[in-house]
Amino acid sequence: MRGAVLQNGRFSRLSLLCGVSGLACLLACGFAATPAIAQDVQDLAQRVPSDAQMLLESDTLVYDNDSQTVTAVGGVQIDYAGNRLVAERVEYDRNTQRLVASGKVEIIHSDGTKVSSEHIDITDDFADGFVNALRVETVDKTYFAAESAERMGGVLTTFHNGVYTACEPCEDKPDKPAIWRIKSQKIIWNSQKKTVRFQNSNFEFFGLPIAYLPVFEIADPTVKRKSGFLFPSISYKSELGAGAGIPYYFALSPTYDLTVKGNYYSKQGFLGEAEWRQRFNTGEYSVKIAGIRQQDPEAFKAGTENRGDNSDNKFRGMMGTKGQFAINSRWDFGWNVLLQTDKNFSRTYGIDGYGDYAHRSEVYLTGLNGRNHFDLRGMKFQIQEDILDIDESTRQENLRARNRAQPWVLPSFDYAYIPDASLAGGQLSLNVNARAISRDRIDRAFEVAYDDTTPVQRVRGIEGDSGRLTAEAEWKRSFVTDGGMVFTPLLAFQADGSYLNASSASLDAIDKMAMNNGTTADMRSSFLRSMATLGLEWRWPILFSATGSSHVLEPMAQLFVRPNEDYVGGLSVPNEDAQSFVFDASTLFERDKFSGYDRIEGGTRANVGFRYVASVNNGWTANAMFGQSYHLGGENSFAAPDLVNVGANSGLESDRSDYVGLAGFSSPNGISASLSGRFDEQTFEVRRSEAKLGYTGGPVSLSARYAFIQSQPDYGFTEDRHEVSLGASTQFAENWRVFGSGTYDLEKNVLVKNGIGFGYADECFTYLMTYSQSRNREDKDVSQTIGFNITFRTLGDFGSSTGNIVQ
Repeated sequence: MRGAVLQNGRFSRLSLLCGVSGLACLLACGFAATPAIAQDVQDLAQRVPSDAQMLLESDTLVYDNDSQTVTAVGGVQIDYAGNRLVAERVEYDRNTQRLVASGKVEIIHSDGTKVSSEHIDITDDFADGFVNALRVETVDKTYFAAESAERMGGVLTTFHNGVYTACEPCEDKPDKPAIWRIKSQKIIWNSQKKTVRFQNSNFEFFGLPIAYLPVFEIADPTVKRKSGFLFPSISYKSELGAGAGIPYYFALSPTYDLTVKGNYYSKQGFLGEAEWRQRFNTGEYSVKIAGIRQQDPEAFKAGTENRGDNSDNKFRGMMGTKGQFAINSRWDFGWNVLLQTDKNFSRTYGIDGYGDYAHRSEVYLTGLNGRNHFDLRGMKFQIQEDILDIDESTRQENLRARNRAQPWVLPSFDYAYIPDASLAGGQLSLNVNARAISRDRIDRAFEVAYDDTTPVQRVRGIEGDSGRLTAEAEWKRSFVTDGGMVFTPLLAFQADGSYLNASSASLDAIDKMAMNNGTTADMRSSFLRSMATLGLEWRWPILFSATGSSHVLEPMAQLFVRPNEDYVGGLSVPNEDAQSFVFDASTLFERDKFSGYDRIEGGTRANVGFRYVASVNNGWTANAMFGQSYHLGGENSFAAPDLVNVGANSGLESDRSDYVGLAGFSSPNGISASLSGRFDEQTFEVRRSEAKLGYTGGPVSLSARYAFIQSQPDYGFTEDRHEVSLGASTQFAENWRVFGSGTYDLEKNVLVKNGIGFGYADECFTYLMTYSQSRNREDKDVSQTIGFNITFRTLGDFGSSTGNIVQ
């Protein structure tokens, strides 16, 4: 008898459970090692437990002692150490020490990698092998296919006439070419160096060859970080010209790396960039530098920082660093610092992470524990504007430039504490705020022009040093009556201590402002303030139910009794953090409507209005709010001037405020709209309004916004402001979309900015193309930006890394 045959019965399959010895070991190791194309086979074998067992299932198992072969035939499935092989036939030849699997072979590795083929031939030590008609699917959904492949030395896998892509096959049309793929005469996968090398390749896009690539190399898809060139970037900007950049990435260690990039602009020359990044167990930091010697400064507008008319040195550069570290689960420490040769370099050249118009350099320490919060930071505000500090026509200080007027804040401190336990049945909250400011140039505005001879209208920032410490406590408790009314009494107390060391230029400007406003100036070197508040709030939410809908109407009234604000009625205290002020429906029921601590609302005031919310079962919702504020006694803080006239033309400067309201709705079909405004308390004339309309449904998204703000001459806005913005986006052909937006200043009759673009996106490829314009509101100078970005998954990005992308 030449051999023995074990064949399953009619209704059962043959199953063998064995350890890692003899044929079982050979079969198991072979099938476990085959899919390890991205890792060392021998390393895998060493990780297999010595007592691991293999389960072999097949219809027939044939032992041929004469030819020294063992064959499993029919529905073969082998499970071993988390790996699985499925084939129609598996044969092991003891003489040649080769293992052959054939017939719809699929190997699923324990990490999820799949290898598919009709025929797999592997040597005894499994370091070398040959695979015909191979297809490999890695864990991160990248795909290799080839007419044939061979594995040598347990390290190199060579695919002949191979194809690589990161696009999943189409389920409906599996033979359809991928969106992009690389067809190569030879693909060499080095599992030791973690690289994939392509030789004599064509890059195909939607089935069409668009580029010939003689030789190039990428990182193994399983590798997250590896040194090498990244995809280049291109851009266009009017003043810079066409630009192209090529970055190189150095993966120096698992915890730190370096990226260098050379950019060339057709008008300005070579810009160099470098960024160092390092991670630790508790955080990370980065350092970035960039520099250029501009070859054509005259491409920029005359008399600007970018042109550099005030310096013969054409070199411009920057250094920035960011970092954040967790001291423990509650405390964080970090920084964000920018240093540059001039105030507009990073914004002009779009340095990633540092190109904002207003950049805040800071060092901070924060803590968070439940409802309690601690924040300590030092800050320097940097305005990236192109206005020169010196007016070249007169060689005088340019009063329009605001960057030098930005202060150092050393430090800014905020602490909020809310005890867990109630106090007298109510909630107690404590807040502490402190700041110290140093400014080396006064920030002031004039009535007509930027001229020292005209009266000063506002002093937005004092040259010199100032500081303030504020402590605030608030207690409130709500009572609900049987009829559903909610009464909330409130007690609050605030105390401040401040100091001021103002320059003579600041004191002179404040005196001029006082003369211009017909008031007095009495700036003090130090002062103490306090404010006590007794308040009561009444609300009565009334529910109306109807068939298919519910409505809540909530009348509401507040009464706050306070003494007058200290030092009100004269220019006596600086205002650094309460300069931005808007009275609308969102601030109607605020206890103190000022935006910061430097101003305190005083006097007795009542706020009256209502809120409304509706919900319909078919998905419609609506909301509204309307009301008015009344000054009942004492001195009105909003009618009293300060250094920036923050309450002027606000709608609160009279005993009866303007009316404020808002209304909005949303529908289940994607339509939403809102309207808000402030209206004169006598004539109902519109003082301020904003209307929004939006639609999102299926592939279409639309938005429109109109804003109107009446002139506020004492607050620094001498003209009405009208502005309308439109935006639209639509998706077509499943993955394609087109979008655009524009903003038009109706008062200046200028299209401030506009742009259009289109893009494509799917799981393996994205494309974005944009064109945008921006215009100065005064001289209507146009700046144009063209950008595009292409992303191939696993390969990288190509195009504009930054830019004015309008979406």
